[in-house]
Amino acid sequence: MNATYELCCELMRRPSVTPEDGGCQQQMMARLAAIGFDCTPLRFGEVDNFWAVRGNSGPLLVFAGHTDVVPTGPQSQWRTPPFEPTLDGDTLYGRGAADMKGSLAAMVVACEEFVAANPEHDGRIGFLITSDEEGPAVNGTVRVMEWLAERDESIDWCLVGEPSSSAHLGDVIKNGRRGSLNATLTVKGQQGHIAYPHLADNPIHRAAPALAALAAEVWDEGNEFFPPTSMQVSNINGGTGATNMIPGEVEIVFNFRFSTEVTDAELRQRTEAILDAHELKYAIDWSLSGQPFLTASGALVEAARESIRAETGLDTELSTAGGTSDGRFIAPYGVQVVELGPVNATIHKIDECVHAPDLPRLTAIYRGILERLLGAVSP
Repeated sequence: MNATYELCCELMRRPSVTPEDGGCQQQMMARLAAIGFDCTPLRFGEVDNFWAVRGNSGPLLVFAGHTDVVPTGPQSQWRTPPFEPTLDGDTLYGRGAADMKGSLAAMVVACEEFVAANPEHDGRIGFLITSDEEGPAVNGTVRVMEWLAERDESIDWCLVGEPSSSAHLGDVIKNGRRGSLNATLTVKGQQGHIAYPHLADNPIHRAAPALAALAAEVWDEGNEFFPPTSMQVSNINGGTGATNMIPGEVEIVFNFRFSTEVTDAELRQRTEAILDAHELKYAIDWSLSGQPFLTASGALVEAARESIRAETGLDTELSTAGGTSDGRFIAPYGVQVVELGPVNATIHKIDECVHAPDLPRLTAIYRGILERLLGAVSP
């Protein structure tokens, strides 16, 4: 066993379903304080967060992540208890193994090794950890970033430990994410008896052509980093359950995953123009989950690619695919952001797992990034 594996297991044994932290952050802060980090717990609402920093001047590299995990689902369907880490061959099973307690352990151990070798390193190292990434994401990273801004604390580089890898550790890193815009559309009609449609106004029938137009719309063509913007309907609800009634309204929920080629304001305007063209009586509520962000190049991307190549021999792929992450709250402050972590094939699933030998290798990659960005100053 190795230090990263052991710390990962210790964190996994602590049930920390959003927004619970289960004591994970206290354990991390104790390890970081022992190597000279100044740690500040930050509780907003029911969410535990912490900020930690080592060093007094120079560029700041921050490790960001979350101690919360998604619910286990039916525990009877797990091969082993989800909060009892279990090694079977080279595979470590348990909730949080890949998303993202393995990354958290690798971050801490990488810093322990780096500081031991370079006690007078250049620049500063930071940690931004939350227990509200898998949930509403209201009192987590977004609040910590506001707290840092109030103190004029600026971050140069941020490495988020999300499980980015596809088939092999380090084969993919996320250097950006698409934006996410949600809409709840209520189309109004006139309730009535289904046998007398001329005395009613069916909102489902009225909405269908407009939905077809929205689904067929080309919102943009994407670019070299982002695929074209996608609009997808996720829910349609209407009617009372009776087979002989025309409903008075229908509710339609849909989402845009959008590139940097279009703004959320443009998406709202173009959507409402289509709805208006179909002469619908409607109300629409919009909710922006996050803006798209991109770190196309720069010192952090190059350090990550070089460190991955040195440890694995792979030429990593840059990708903006997948869902949202807390990077969306960090990048708008002018921070270079990349996401780098274990293989993501089992995240949020029954029998979540990680390839155990990847844990010390991830530690080595993180340490390599530290060495490339902050270097060492002879004591």
